[in-house]
Amino acid sequence: MDFSKFTSSIPSTPSGGYIILKGFNGHFRGYELNSIKMEDADPIMKWRNEQISALRQSKPLIPGEQKEYFEKVVKPSFSQKQPDLILLRFTFDNLLIGYGGLVHINWDKLQAEVSFLLDTERGKDTFQYGRDCSVFLNLLMKCAFDSLNLNKISTYSYSHRAYHVNAIEASGFKREGVLRQDTQVDGEWVDAVIASCLKSEYLKQYPPPE
Repeated sequence: MDFSKFTSSIPSTPSGGYIILKGFNGHFRGYELNSIKMEDADPIMKWRNEQISALRQSKPLIPGEQKEYFEKVVKPSFSQKQPDLILLRFTFDNLLIGYGGLVHINWDKLQAEVSFLLDTERGKDTFQYGRDCSVFLNLLMKCAFDSLNLNKISTYSYSHRAYHVNAIEASGFKREGVLRQDTQVDGEWVDAVIASCLKSEYLKQYPPPE
């Protein structure tokens, strides 16, 4: 896919979203990336519980915990000038198909970790997953480097999801290393793959207009 043009003149950050993302334009061919909404909590909880083996999550989430997290952690971050996390809803033709964003943001080092989770059913098609993940990551890079002026974003992925690792590396992230047998999934030890993208690499691929 050609990501050289993210065409749209419509700002994608609605009122009530992250003030730090004012003016961010996250559109590409029917896809859209913008601030998470409070009503996204339930589908996100469902997806996380269905895909717990892909996450650093030790037990299933329950509605009360999820609601409290959104009220006490997510909602206050909307008005913060330097939030610890920025969660974004990922839609296609206005339908929520996933979410993710930037977590563990270090504003001193201008670094953050990438989070991404796709609708469980949609993700069963590995070709579709690769396309969706690639679009998400390219829009997120635009958010991280153009809007937030971060210098580096990193991913942490389990090796048993080879299609996910491939999608990340195909999107321009470079592998930094492997944490051998980092966690157990269904009783089997799996590696964690660390990859990252630098602002300089992003700008080399997508130079700003002169």
